Formats: sequence, structure tokens, C-alpha cells
Amino acid sequence: MRRCVEELGFVGANLNPDPSGGHWTSPPLTDEYWFPLYEALVELDVPAMIHVSSSCNPAAHTLGAHYLNADTTAFMQLLQGDLFGRFPTLRFVIPHGGGAVPYHWGRYRGLADRMGRPPLSEHLMTNVFFDTCVYHQAGIDLLHRVIGADNILFASEMFGAVRGIDPETGHHWDDTKRYIDNLDMSGVDRAKIMAGNARRVYPRLDKLLAR
Repeated sequence: MRRCVEELGFVGANLNPDPSGGHWTSPPLTDEYWFPLYEALVELDVPAMIHVSSSCNPAAHTLGAHYLNADTTAFMQLLQGDLFGRFPTLRFVIPHGGGAVPYHWGRYRGLADRMGRPPLSEHLMTNVFFDTCVYHQAGIDLLHRVIGADNILFASEMFGAVRGIDPETGHHWDDTKRYIDNLDMSGVDRAKIMAGNARRVYPRLDKLLAR
């Protein structure tokens, strides 16, 4: 990772929370097993996208189950621990709109309260961000309404997990920009989602763009 960032100009890293490919045999993301990686991320000031690889488990379809399960599982692992108390500048991006998290936001708020954790806004949301790789307008609407503009980064997946045309809309499933364009929000929030948050979460990218 140091070579990729310092010599090749990478501005971020990918973190696979399940190297077993769907069998989940690795320690949770809050375990000390991962700490050397986090120390390097903090030292280099780069975020990690939490994204699994393909599924080797026939019970978990790669695109329809494994990816979204991993997003949800990673968020819950972070909720259970206190990783950002130890690494306050560590930043994670969880793809696919956060998996099931925004849809079940009340459940996660309730679990945090039940476990004696601080409110999610304090416990996780200074360090955790979701992208917009969600393939329908209602999903993006919910993501924006529940999570808010400060924690959403625009991401486009053309070509993504689902290729082709949505017969209900006549547009590509994975043309995520049009969903953002249709959101009812201020120009300030739009600027955050489309550019500002990415430049804040990926400061090495911001420096490159500034140059």
C-alpha cells in the first residue's frame, strides 16, 4: 500500500473484510488483526473502501447477496467496537449505499443504544461514508433522507453489477447520476455529494485536483 500511494500516486485503498470469499473466517474489522493496516492508512492519510471480492460460497451470490451482506456486516462490526476512538482520523467508504444500513437505520440506532454506544452520529458518522451505487430513485431518495448529504459520496458504476436498460424507465440501471440529479436538495448539498465530500475524504485527491 505504501508503494501504491507514495510511488504510484494512489489516493485510497480497498479493504476486503472477508478474504475467505463469503465464508467469513477473518476477525471483525475492529480486531487488532487489522491494526497494522489502519496504522498505515492513518500515516498515509488515505481512506479505505470496504469492498469484498467474489463469493466462493454457493449460498451467497456475489452481486446480489455477498456484496450487500458485506456492507451491512462491516457497519455492524464498526458499531459494536470503538475503532475510531483508537484511530480518530481513519476513514471508511462503504459502497452500494451502505447495503441494508440506511433502510434499517432505526434498528442500528436502537442497537447502539442497547449496547451502550454513543449515538451513531458521534460513534461512526465522522469516519464512515456511503456511496451512491444504488440502482433506483427510491433507494437514492432514502439514502439522502436518512444519511444526509455530509456522508454521501457520488459514485458511478457504468458498467456496474447490473448492466442493461431498466424497462420501467428506459435508462441504464447503473446510471447513478440521473438519480442524484432528481434529488430535491440545495445546491450546497449537491456540491457536497458530487465533489466536496470526495475531496474531503480523499485529501490526496484534493491536492492533485488543486494542482
